[in-house]
Amino acid sequence: MPQYQTWEEFSRAAEKLYLADPMKARVVLKYRHANGNLCIKVTDDLVCLVYRTDQAQDVKKIEKFHSQLMRLMVAKESRNVTMETD
Repeated sequence: MPQYQTWEEFSRAAEKLYLADPMKARVVLKYRHANGNLCIKVTDDLVCLVYRTDQAQDVKKIEKFHSQLMRLMVAKESRNVTMETD
């Protein structure tokens, strides 16, 4: 399970993983209050990408990225693609 050190590398890899197969991709956000870490994990059951941080500025980046992924998930284009494959 590769853990990325920089946000830019992780966000590019995660977006590429999601766009490769949107129906299999999953995103998990996990916050541990005890040590103040936020972890975002993107997986498609074959590849698992992880980014961990305890920096406040990274939390904003993660929030923005997560909302972009949610927008992609509900976009009309992605629904049309899934309907065509069914």
